[in-house]
Amino acid sequence: MQACSTIRARIWLGARITAILAAALIGIAAQPAARQAPAIRERYLSPIEMTFSSDGRLLYVVCEGSDEVRVVDVQSGKVENSIPVGHVPRGIAISPDGRQLYITNAWSDSVSVIDTTSLKVVETLPTGFEPAGVVADRSGTALYVANRLSGDVSVIDLRAGQEAKRLLAGRGASYLALSPDGKQVYCTHIYPNPGAHRTPPNSEITVIDTARQIVVERKPLHNVAGVFHVALSADGRLGVVAQLRPKNLIPLAHVEHGWVFGDSLTLFGEDVGEPVQIPLDELDRYYALPWGVAIAPDKSKIFLTTAGAESVTVIDVSRLLKTVRTRRAPAGKSARATSFVNDLSASADYVLTRIPVGHNPRGVVLSPDGKRLYVANRLDDDIAVIDTTSAQVVSTMGLGGPKTADALRRGERLFYTADFAFQGGFGCSNCHLDATIDGLQWDLEPDGFGKDIVDNRSLEDLAGTEPFKWNGGNPDMPTECGPRTEKFFYRSQSFTPQELTDLVTFVYSLPYRPNRYRLANGQLTAAQERGKAIFERTKTKNGMAIPEDSQCSYCHSGPKYTNQRQIDVGTGKLTDRSPVIDVPQLPNVAYSAPYLHDGSARSLEEIWTVFNPKDTHGVTNDLTKDELNDLVEYLKTL
Repeated sequence: MQACSTIRARIWLGARITAILAAALIGIAAQPAARQAPAIRERYLSPIEMTFSSDGRLLYVVCEGSDEVRVVDVQSGKVENSIPVGHVPRGIAISPDGRQLYITNAWSDSVSVIDTTSLKVVETLPTGFEPAGVVADRSGTALYVANRLSGDVSVIDLRAGQEAKRLLAGRGASYLALSPDGKQVYCTHIYPNPGAHRTPPNSEITVIDTARQIVVERKPLHNVAGVFHVALSADGRLGVVAQLRPKNLIPLAHVEHGWVFGDSLTLFGEDVGEPVQIPLDELDRYYALPWGVAIAPDKSKIFLTTAGAESVTVIDVSRLLKTVRTRRAPAGKSARATSFVNDLSASADYVLTRIPVGHNPRGVVLSPDGKRLYVANRLDDDIAVIDTTSAQVVSTMGLGGPKTADALRRGERLFYTADFAFQGGFGCSNCHLDATIDGLQWDLEPDGFGKDIVDNRSLEDLAGTEPFKWNGGNPDMPTECGPRTEKFFYRSQSFTPQELTDLVTFVYSLPYRPNRYRLANGQLTAAQERGKAIFERTKTKNGMAIPEDSQCSYCHSGPKYTNQRQIDVGTGKLTDRSPVIDVPQLPNVAYSAPYLHDGSARSLEEIWTVFNPKDTHGVTNDLTKDELNDLVEYLKTL
C-alpha cells in the first residue's frame, strides 16, 4: 500500500510539474518578443505612396518605414536610387514642370524638396503638425500640405520657401487632390469632426479655392468617420472619396449582421449632382478599409485599394452612375427613405472584380496611358503591377526590403488585416487608424445594450500602463488582444499562440509620436510652469489641504503619469455599470480627444468646466479661467 501511495504521489507530482511547465511556456509565448532576448530589428521599407516622373519612365515611391524615397525604373522594375528624407514620410507630389518632388515628413513636420535631376534633397520646408497629403498648384508657386494633427492645410509660398498661411480644415486633415483645371484643392480627414456625445459621426471634404487661397466649401459627409484618398476624373466631373461608415452607436453584438463598419465611397461632382454615398461590401463578405483611389483616364473604371481586405476593387463607372441615378431619392421624397449606402446587395450592380494583392495595399497610381495600375503593398515592401484591361496582377516589383518577416512585421500584418473577423468585416486598424485612434466611442461588450460606452484609447508606448480596458478588467495585453478580441469583436477564428505573441509584440512596439508642445531645449514656457505647479499642488488657493486621491499628481504619477489603479473620480454615467475607471496614462494626451472614459468631454477644458462640478476629478473649481488654461498647457507637454 505504501509503495502504491508513493507511486501515485510521484505520478501526481510529475503531472503537476508538467502542468506548471506548460503554463510557464504558455505565459512565455503570450509575452511580446520585445520583452524576451533582444533581437536585431529588420529595416522594413513600408511603401505607402507613389508618383510618376513627367516622362513616365520612373516611379518615385515613398517608403514610410525607412525614411526615404526609392526610385524605380518602370520598364526593368529595378530600384535605381534611394533618397533619404525626413522621419516617417507620408505624401508625395511632383511639380508641374517635373523638376521637383515634394515629400511630407509626418514626424519631422516638414516637406523635403527633391531635385529630380540630382535626386538630392535641396530644401526643407516647415509645415503644421504631422503633414500627410501634398499637392502643388498649376503655376508651381504654391504648395498645399494637409496637417493631420493640427487639422489644417499649410499654404507654402515656394518662391519664398516659407508658409504663407494656414487654412482651417476638418480634424485629421490627411489627403489632397487638385482638380484637373487647377482651380480647387480637395482635402479629406482621417478623424471625424468634434460633435455632441453619442451622435452620428460626421466629417467633410474641405474645398479650397487656389486663386484666393481660401476655403470656399465644406461638403458634409454624414455618418462618416475615417476618410482617406480622394481622386477626380480627367474631365473634372466626377470626384471619388474612400471612407468608413462606423456603426458605433449600437452594440457590437451585431457583428454577424454587418453592423460594425460600412466600407463605402462618396461620389461628388457634376456627374452625380449632390454628393452620394455608395456601398462596397457584399452580403457575405466585407472589403475593409477602402484607402487609395484612382480613376481611369477615360473614366471607365475606378480602382480602389481595400487595405484590410488586401485587394483592389474595380468599379464600372457607367454602371455605377446608372445605379446612382436609378436609386437616388425622387424629388420631394426623403433621401433617407431610399438611401442604399447600407444595402449589401448594391455593389453587385457596379463592382466588376476584386483583385488579390499583397499585405496592406495603400497608395495607387495609374501609368500615364492608363494601361497599368501600381499598388503599394505596404507590409510586403513591393509594388503590385495590374493590367487594367485584364484586371490581373502581371508582375510584382520588389523594392529591396528584407526577405523574411520577423515577429514585429508578422504582428503588424495581423494588426492591419481584417481576415480574422467574421466575413472579413474589420481589423484592429479599423478603430486604431494608422495605429492611433479613430475619435469615436463604442459599445463593445455584450453587457446590455447601451452600457459601458468607451472612448478609443491611444496605443502609444503601452508597456507599464497595465491593466487595460477602461475598467481595468484585462490584466495584460495578451488578454486584451486575445480572448477579448476573438470572443467579443471578431466572432470568428482565434489567434494561434504564435500569432497572439506576434500581435502583442507589435502593439507594445508602438512609440510615442513627437510632442509638439515642448520647447526644443526641454524647458517649459511661463504658462506651462504655472500649469505644472497647479498639477503638483497639495493645497487649494485658500490653503486647505487637498486629499491625496484628489491630487492630480497622485493618480497621474510615475513615468507615464498613471498609478495603474482603478478609481471613482465622479465621471461615471447612468450608462456605466460601475463608476470606477482605470487611470489613463497622459503622455501625448493632447492628441487623443475626446476625453473621459466615454468620450463625453470634447476637449481637455471640458473635463473640468463641464464634468467636474463637485471637485471629484481633481480640485479645479477654485481656478480662474487663465489658471485652468495654464493647467491645460502643461498637460499638453506630457
